Amino acid sequence: MISPMEKALYALREAVEAARFPLEVPGVENARGLRAHVLNQLDDYILPRYDQLDAPLLVVVGGSTGAGKSTLVNALVGAPLTRPGALRPTTRDPVLIHHPADARWFTDQRVLPSLARVHGDGTVPPSGNAAAVPPSGAAAGSAGGAALRLQPHEGMRPGLVLVDAPDVDSVVDENRQLAGQLLAAADLWIFVTTANRYADAVPWELLRDASRRQVVVAVVLDRVPPPVMEEVSHDLAAMLAAEGLGRAPLFLLAESPLDERGMLPRASVADLANWLDTLTVDAAARAAVVRQTLAGATTNVAAQATTLADAAEGQARSAVELRERIDVAFTTSNVMSSLADGAMLRGEVLARWQDFIGTGEFFRSLESRVGRLRDQFTAFVTGRPQPEAEVQEAIGQGLHALLHAEADAAAERAQQSLRQDVTGRSLLAGRDWGRATPGFDERAAEQIRQWQGFLLDLVRGEGQNKRTTARVLAFGVNGVGVVLMIVVFASTGGLLGGEIAIAGGTAVLAQKLLEAIFGDQAVRRLAEAARDNLDERITALIEAEKARFMDLLGPAVEGEDLAAHLRRRARDVLALTHQDPAVPVL
Repeated sequence: MISPMEKALYALREAVEAARFPLEVPGVENARGLRAHVLNQLDDYILPRYDQLDAPLLVVVGGSTGAGKSTLVNALVGAPLTRPGALRPTTRDPVLIHHPADARWFTDQRVLPSLARVHGDGTVPPSGNAAAVPPSGAAAGSAGGAALRLQPHEGMRPGLVLVDAPDVDSVVDENRQLAGQLLAAADLWIFVTTANRYADAVPWELLRDASRRQVVVAVVLDRVPPPVMEEVSHDLAAMLAAEGLGRAPLFLLAESPLDERGMLPRASVADLANWLDTLTVDAAARAAVVRQTLAGATTNVAAQATTLADAAEGQARSAVELRERIDVAFTTSNVMSSLADGAMLRGEVLARWQDFIGTGEFFRSLESRVGRLRDQFTAFVTGRPQPEAEVQEAIGQGLHALLHAEADAAAERAQQSLRQDVTGRSLLAGRDWGRATPGFDERAAEQIRQWQGFLLDLVRGEGQNKRTTARVLAFGVNGVGVVLMIVVFASTGGLLGGEIAIAGGTAVLAQKLLEAIFGDQAVRRLAEAARDNLDERITALIEAEKARFMDLLGPAVEGEDLAAHLRRRARDVLALTHQDPAVPVL
């Protein structure tokens, strides 16, 4: 049965897995690395260890290149099971040495699930995975291609496992990564360094991490020339105390010759072997070590999940700022202003409108005839056939040109706004999106046709009574629809000089014609409905153009929700950890 802690940890892992950091904001690489580290820690150590608390104690022997890790492991075991060498890096695949009775714990993927299992002779155990392919759900960042070499040996104490790890400062990236994985999966570290390497930076970064996670650590100072033994050991002990590891036992191995098998004298590692015996003499002693390391690791990943939540919030803030830039670029206010300021009554539209209504005697007598317009309306429209189709086409072409220009301009504005910083440029990834999307012209033309059809439906719907119907029929539904289109665009704000007089006159005429048919209130209602419908269609077109830019933001827009979820899951884990505090540092 799964425990409450395991349930909370699986929920935390799910939240960490869901946390993505797609935007190239400052510090994002650290966040991505931390996410991979937390997933590895959960998958390689915490979850497997909670699942099998009675599994053998996993002791990882790690350290710098050439520190003598393999030689030390062989001395503790009493047999040359892991081979040191002159070439660097010396240890490539980690070697796991266990008592034959404990083999069942390591043939499956419980420990380090991303690593294949092979026997010490290179053969694959029955439950092993020679392909070294991480199972489904294995954490990203695992060292691929490596194998965990299983070496049974009767000289090992049951319940204790030694792992000879690759160098933590290896020149090979994969080896360094694997060494870090192994140390993160350990119940106990034996950290090996030498008199001339103990102050190196890389090992101390790992030791600081061990201190933060409250891992049980022993430090072995190897190959120490006897004349400097006291001086070096005091210096190293002071450094350990300064990093919160003052209670970590320090074992000193004087420089000594190896025997014909390449082995250290057994007596040289007697103190370390006895210390290990005290920790592993029975199940209770092993459990104390496990509880300390497990509680520290659990508390640490919960704290790191909170750091990831901060990073997710940073992503969300950046996404909001980018989204605002894109929104500003794709505002419809520009195109709506162009439609409302009378600019649509320029050029071809104005010419076709004048052809439609006639400009001679009618304009000269317009002022005196306005009062008699209703009575003379039928006579007015019985002249030559009105070319309303030409006006409608001119309006459609003008509107289409305006929409095309605005879609191109909006795309260019959005692209330029994203190119202002690294975050936006990384989203574009070299794309040239400074023009409308393919197919925009066809979509815009279809919306214009539908809008013009909507206006004709308005005219038909408004002319329901007999008197209005007769007037509409006298002028023609299409003709009245064209007049309504002119009223929608009727303003002189965008016109200059003589255009104002001409367009202004046509706007007044269009208004009067509609009022003669429908009345003042109906004309205002029709014009408002026509403008609102056009606004909705233009907005939908521009929003569709904006979508490709918004899609670049991906899951970053959900960062705030992810952050809150991560914080809740981390609090749940911490609450359970505090209910079962770790034993005092050993």
